[in-house]
Amino acid sequence: MHGTVDGFSYGIVTPLVAYVMACLGGALGLRCTTRALLVAHSWRPGWLALASAAIGSGIWTMHFIAMMGFTVADAPIHYDKPITYASLAVAIVMVGVGIFIVGYRGATGTALFTGGTITGLGIASMHYLGMAGLELDGTLEYNTLTVAASVAIAMAAATAALWAAGQVRGLLWSVGASLVMGLAVSGMHYTGMAAVSVHLHTTGAPTQGDAPAGLLAPMLIGPLSFLCLAGAVVLFDPLMVMGKPDWTPVEHKPGVPAHGQIPHPARRAPLRTRRKVSSHEPRTPQNR
Repeated sequence: MHGTVDGFSYGIVTPLVAYVMACLGGALGLRCTTRALLVAHSWRPGWLALASAAIGSGIWTMHFIAMMGFTVADAPIHYDKPITYASLAVAIVMVGVGIFIVGYRGATGTALFTGGTITGLGIASMHYLGMAGLELDGTLEYNTLTVAASVAIAMAAATAALWAAGQVRGLLWSVGASLVMGLAVSGMHYTGMAAVSVHLHTTGAPTQGDAPAGLLAPMLIGPLSFLCLAGAVVLFDPLMVMGKPDWTPVEHKPGVPAHGQIPHPARRAPLRTRRKVSSHEPRTPQNR
């Protein structure tokens, strides 16, 4: 028989907190990506890796908090811990691939499309792998068209976010982009949840795995602590907050076309030339 699914068992609390976490991770990730577009080649991988971890942790935390409000009537839900944490790793790795593509190729054309597609697929993979970690006395079934719509939303959101990061503008621009990104990621999550239906079994066998409360503490200690650390990095880096470039030559920066070098004007010839003293002329005046 079909189970009664409720995705909002705590009302608006879980969607609101989940949205805030998605915005926080997106804001930190976008600012780190912007910083990577402004620094020299040697510092770029570190900033891009921090951006990948921030966005991946943010969307995973958003997913987990939203799932706290997901219940099925007469079917206790448990979570498989290895699969749940594997979804975090998938999110960070696939988001990182997309961000590194844009970070080194620039937020234009093919690189933006490729990076946004991979990042969006990473977000969707994290969601559905996390759903695979649910254990209950039943089977999850999905509506194919709704699942496809959620994947399309994730890809569009990721592409828009990477484009915004490549604009290298001020802090308010990144905040606005992160709000839109958080809305899109949350929309992707709840669109994917709308595709779920549960077919309950009648065996009555107890399910294995950890209850949601058992994963809440590690979730807060791990990804949330990292997001706080990334926030401190953003806060104490004036260059990243203000969005001002450093003095790195333009040809060494990602996403900036290397224009032809402007020839420097030739040095002026000295106004006065030193007269060559002939070896035959006396160095001291002679009395005549």
